[in-house]
Amino acid sequence: MNYTSLEECIHDLEKHGRLLRIKKEVDPMLEMSAIQLEAYARGEKAVYFEKIKGCRYPAVSNLFGSVDRAEFMFRKRIKTVKNLIRLRKNPAALLSEPASWYSHLLALYGALPKKVSAQSIRDFEEIRIENLPQITHWPMDGGPFITLPQVYTEDPIKPGIMHGNLGMYRIQLGGNAYVPNREIGLHYQLHRGIGVHQTGYREKGMPMPVSIFVGGPPSHTLAAVMPLPEGLGEAVFAGMLGGRRFRYFYDRKGFCISADADFVITGYVEHNEIKPEGPFGDHLGYYSLTHPFPVMRVENVYAKKNAIWPFTVVGRPPQEDTSFGAIIHELTGDALPDEIPGLHAVNAVDAAGVHPLLLATGSERYTPYLQNDAPAELLTIANHVLGKGQLSLAKYLFILDHGSAPETDVKNEKAFFREILLRLHTERDLHFYTKTSIDTLDYSGTGLNSGSKVVFAAAGKPIRKLGAKADKPSWNITGFSQPEWVSEGILAIGGPSYTKPDKEEQIVNFLADSLLKEDGAQRNLFPLLILCDDPLFVADSFSNFLWVAFTRSNPSHDIFGAGQNTQFKHWGCAAPVIIDARIKPHHAPVVHMPDHFLLQAKQTLHSGKQA
Repeated sequence: MNYTSLEECIHDLEKHGRLLRIKKEVDPMLEMSAIQLEAYARGEKAVYFEKIKGCRYPAVSNLFGSVDRAEFMFRKRIKTVKNLIRLRKNPAALLSEPASWYSHLLALYGALPKKVSAQSIRDFEEIRIENLPQITHWPMDGGPFITLPQVYTEDPIKPGIMHGNLGMYRIQLGGNAYVPNREIGLHYQLHRGIGVHQTGYREKGMPMPVSIFVGGPPSHTLAAVMPLPEGLGEAVFAGMLGGRRFRYFYDRKGFCISADADFVITGYVEHNEIKPEGPFGDHLGYYSLTHPFPVMRVENVYAKKNAIWPFTVVGRPPQEDTSFGAIIHELTGDALPDEIPGLHAVNAVDAAGVHPLLLATGSERYTPYLQNDAPAELLTIANHVLGKGQLSLAKYLFILDHGSAPETDVKNEKAFFREILLRLHTERDLHFYTKTSIDTLDYSGTGLNSGSKVVFAAAGKPIRKLGAKADKPSWNITGFSQPEWVSEGILAIGGPSYTKPDKEEQIVNFLADSLLKEDGAQRNLFPLLILCDDPLFVADSFSNFLWVAFTRSNPSHDIFGAGQNTQFKHWGCAAPVIIDARIKPHHAPVVHMPDHFLLQAKQTLHSGKQA
């Protein structure tokens, strides 16, 4: 359906049995987020909150909680959008479909943003920041946040909506040192679209005008997170997907206003004005801590008649942003193999927080494998992958020769690890990048944005058998627990709690040296060993392994191995490779919702279903 508003979408979902109403008053302090966490975990419908304590506006969450629901909301346009994206990747295909030319051109023209009369401001009332739902999502959060904003900025050199950026960057509404109702915090990095615009305004010596839209047709929210190709703006995409042109105007102060948004906040970012922002329970499953980020000086806050506040909760995956990723892939497919020669597929692993871990397959076409199946072209592909947009934030890239295991699916993480560990030469196939950039939200490194990367590259025939559960060894190493079986070829072992780096390196090296004394054939069955605080937790599920191993380690500092050595600056070891994934003093705390809130959330959802 081509929705004209979020309210219309809510009515449509309810009409078709896809909405759950919560009639009782709910508290924005943790209670609402606990309900969303529980709703997503249970595969629940979209959740509509009629009454929020201290706020006169209703709210909705879990709108994008499943691909099925997204496909329902965009059911009239999703096929057209997929076709247009496909044709943009391969324009030559249009020549073989002349009957579709008119409809495609009409869809593109109909997606162009539409400037409406400034009198549309009469559809809004002026309110204050304090009138918005003050949703605090996790116990240690620094204040209330907007989690589904559409942050709009324009290019100072080429102003106008066709060169504007509509992105999703979290917004802190209060707390810390922000002046109530006058200042809010924006969390973004300078390499993002808004950061490029800020640099332009800084060079011109001007503050950057910013408009924050919340709500509106759901296509607007999805457009703000879409990784769109160069030249296709978010406002155009919102019109394509929603079947309704993105309607906008400028208010009397010159700020762009989305005419269909439920709420709008306008203001300026001064290039030299920063304040502490955070903490915030984030999508890796840990808090991002307090750091200086830009401040927005609020000019006006607007609310539409019958406005509805959309929100989500991020935390340890999977959460609703997991579904966002699936929806995006459903719409766009996998564009990377078209952009990187030799790449077959890549998976940014959601269970590991997306950015820390990539799994990929590529073509090893150098003829033949001249050095005992040593990866060659795979390393070229790996460099290309790690230099590509958001993929450059990855710490771990496991890349497998497609020809060696052509049936391997990068989305099947357990099977992928089996195939790569079957072929991994631990003394040769690890390639490190040190003192480089990682995700801002990842605290496993040496500082904010600072850490390392490693590529595990494997090709050729299997060189070992992998240990099954029955093969689990008995290793009596002083200070360490008996290992637990995680999956074929992977063990988890408990060790002493981490204290100081110098001491810990000695401890892990002691483990590595002790393993070297064990039976070599048995060690070779398990080429990957995870040193952790709770091996039973790591072994309980493959998703636990993925989360612990790759969010709690910095490759250059936390990878060790039996008989490790360096030859001409290349590191290698005998099996197993040890990843030290213990929690360390510099790591951020794990997000956790108190049990009583989750119990209350279950009761609230149950009562909503009974009503």
